[in-house]
Amino acid sequence: MEAMTLLTFFVLSVFVGFEVVSKVSSTLHTPLMSGANAIHGIILVGAILVAGQAESPFILGVALFAVLLATVNLVGGFVVTDRMLQMFSGKNKPAASKEGAK
Repeated sequence: MEAMTLLTFFVLSVFVGFEVVSKVSSTLHTPLMSGANAIHGIILVGAILVAGQAESPFILGVALFAVLLATVNLVGGFVVTDRMLQMFSGKNKPAASKEGAK
């Protein structure tokens, strides 16, 4: 594909992704993040495969940069999901800690 076609697909996917995610209600964010983490794991494996088969230094550099970005995205997704789950379970923790102190 031409570079301009790829850039057009990228820009359109950014706009569509933003519109889709911004319309999700707050009660669905945790399941959405869990699904996104699974997708990011697949992207990370794909980036590692591309980096392993790179034939030129430029492709290797771009692939390693993709591995870095996918890793940051995957870890960040798990951190956000964990924090969201702690917010929901945090309401019961103080009551349990008071009973344990007695």
